[in-house]
Amino acid sequence: MGKTIIELLNESVEKYGNNPYLYEARNDIEYTALTFSEVKEQSMRFAAGLMAMDVNAGERIALMSEGKNNWVIGELGVLHAGAVCVPLSVKLETEQDITFRINHSDTVMVMASNQQIKRLRLIKDKMPTVKKYILLDSEVAAEENEIHFEDVMKLGDALLSTNSAKVEDRIASVAPDSLANISYTSGTTANPKGIMLSHDNYVCNVEQAVDLLNGIPSHFRTLLILPWDHSFGHTAGVYAFMKTGASIASVAAGQSAMEILRNVPKSLKAINPHILMSVPALASNFRNNIESGIKKQGKTAYRLFQQGLKVVYAYNGEGHNKGRGSRALLKPLVALYDRIIFSKIRQNFASNLEYFIGGGALLDIELQRFFYAIGIPMYQGYGLSEASPIISANSQEAHKLGSSGKPVPRMEIEIADDDMNILPVGEKGEIIVRGDNVMKGYWKNPEATAETIVDGWLRTGDMGYLDTDGYLYVLGRTKSLLISNDGEKFSPEGIEESIMAKSQYIDQCVLHNNQSPYTTALLTLNSDALKQRTTNPNEAAKIIAAELAEYLKGGSNDGLFPYRWIPSAFAVIEEPFSEKNGLINSTMKIMKHKVYERYAQEIEMLHTAEGKLHESVSNLEVLEKLLSK
Repeated sequence: MGKTIIELLNESVEKYGNNPYLYEARNDIEYTALTFSEVKEQSMRFAAGLMAMDVNAGERIALMSEGKNNWVIGELGVLHAGAVCVPLSVKLETEQDITFRINHSDTVMVMASNQQIKRLRLIKDKMPTVKKYILLDSEVAAEENEIHFEDVMKLGDALLSTNSAKVEDRIASVAPDSLANISYTSGTTANPKGIMLSHDNYVCNVEQAVDLLNGIPSHFRTLLILPWDHSFGHTAGVYAFMKTGASIASVAAGQSAMEILRNVPKSLKAINPHILMSVPALASNFRNNIESGIKKQGKTAYRLFQQGLKVVYAYNGEGHNKGRGSRALLKPLVALYDRIIFSKIRQNFASNLEYFIGGGALLDIELQRFFYAIGIPMYQGYGLSEASPIISANSQEAHKLGSSGKPVPRMEIEIADDDMNILPVGEKGEIIVRGDNVMKGYWKNPEATAETIVDGWLRTGDMGYLDTDGYLYVLGRTKSLLISNDGEKFSPEGIEESIMAKSQYIDQCVLHNNQSPYTTALLTLNSDALKQRTTNPNEAAKIIAAELAEYLKGGSNDGLFPYRWIPSAFAVIEEPFSEKNGLINSTMKIMKHKVYERYAQEIEMLHTAEGKLHESVSNLEVLEKLLSK
C-alpha cells in the first residue's frame, strides 16, 4: 500500500512521543534534546509558515546546511507542506555546482545555515527562480529576500490559528507516491542527475533496513557525523532512527567546517553513541588515532597491541566462522587481550558503541578485521542513492567480513550480464535490483531514466556476485573496470585500497588499464614519511617501485591479486586528489573519470619507453619538488 514520511513520523509520535529524537549543542558541548512530539509540532508550524508564504504542493525547496535540529524540522516542514526537499551538500565547491542544482530543480526557496548563506549571497543573481532564503540560524542578520526560521514559524502560527483546516488538507493530500526529495548525484562525468525519491521509497527502505538489522532499540543514540544530505546518513540516520524511536545528534556547532571537525571527539564523548555510521575515509581516521594513541604509551604497549590483533584476527576469521574448529583454542587468549587492551580502547573511544555501519564505498577488509578485533565491528553495507539507498548490509546476526552483507528483505536482487540476462550464483556481473525502494527516475532526464531502469530493474552500474550463503560481494564500478588487451576485466578497488592501506608512502592510488598490455597507476604521496627515508628523488622513485613490487612474486603481498593488474608503471602526481580540485566527491570517493580526464597526458606517457621508467624525468621532477618542500 505504501506510506508517507508524515505517517512514519505520526506512528513514532504515538509510540515514542516523549523520547528524545534530536540532540543539538549550540554553545560549547552542552547538548539539549527535542522529543518526537516537539519535532512534529515544530514541523507543522514550519509547514504552515511555508504555506503562508505561498509555497504550493510539489514546489521545490533546497536545503544547504551542516547537521542541526532545524535541518530535520525544515525538511519535515517542507514534506508536510506537500513540497519537495532538494538537499544540497555543504561540500559543493564551485558556483556552478550550486547554481546548476538550484536552477535545474526550479527551486523557489533555499534553507541555509549561517555558513552557507555567506556563499549563497554572492550568487543570488545567478538563481532567478529563488524567491526567498530561510536562515536556519538566528545569529545571522537577515538581508534582502531573507527570513529567519523562527519568523516562518510565527507566520505558521498565525495561519494555524485562523485556518488550520487549510494546513490539514494540504498534509492529507500528500500520498505515498508523492515526491519527497530530489537528490543530486555527484556528477562524475557530466552534469549531475536529480534522483527523484518518493515518500514511499524512503519509508520502504527504512523498514527494509531496520528489519535487516533486526531493529534499533529505542534507547539507542547516534552521532550523525556524515553529511546529512547524503542518502546513507539521510535514510539510515534521520529516518531509520525516527522509525525506531531512537535519537540522533548533530556534531556540536562551530563557526567553520574546521571548527565543526574539531568538535567531533568532544561530541562523541558527550553523546556516547551506541551506533555510528561511517565511510572508509572516517574509518581510516579513527584507526590512525587509535594506533597513534597506543604508540604514545611506548614500544611495549604497541607490541602487545600488535600481538593481540594477530590473535584476535585468527580467532575471528571472517565473522561468520568466528571461534569455530581449532580457533576455539584461542578463546582464553582473546579474553585476556580484550581485558588488558581492547576494552580500554573502547572505553576511551565511546563506551556505549556496539558497532559501526559502513557505507559510501568499499571498506578494505583489513580495516574491517581491525575494528572487529577491537570489539567495535564495522559492518559493511552497500547502496546507491537511486535505491534510497540501502541494498545490502552485514549485521550482528549475519556477517562475513569482506562482503557487503545480505540484501534487504522485500527487494529482488540479481546479477546480470551486459544484455540483462540473469547469471547463476557465484558468477560476476552487474548488480541489478527491483523493489519499492527504487527511485521514480531522474528529474527532467527521461533518457537517463530509461537507461538506468529497465523493466523495473535498477541497473546499479556496479559489478558483483552473490555467494551460496546469499552474501553480496561488490567489486566496483563497471565503468572503472580495468580491461586488458585480451578483453579480460578486473575491478581495481581492492588493489587500490590495499596499496593505500599497506604503504606508508602512498596516500592515493588510481589504477588504469584500457585494453593495454600492462596496468598503470597515478599516485599521490605522503612526502613527510618519504623524507624520513630519503631526500634523493632517484632513491624515492625506487622506494615507491619497491612498494608496488611487494604484490609481485616473492613480495610480502604476493598472491593477493593477479600480477597482471599490479601497476608496471606509475606517475607521481604532485597535487593530492581533493574536493577542492574536484577529484573527490562529498563522500570522499575519488572520481576516477575526472582523474583520468585531468591526467590523460600522464596516462599516455606511461605507455612510452621513457614514461614506463620509475625514474622517468617527470617523476623525478615531481619528487624533487615534494622532497624539497
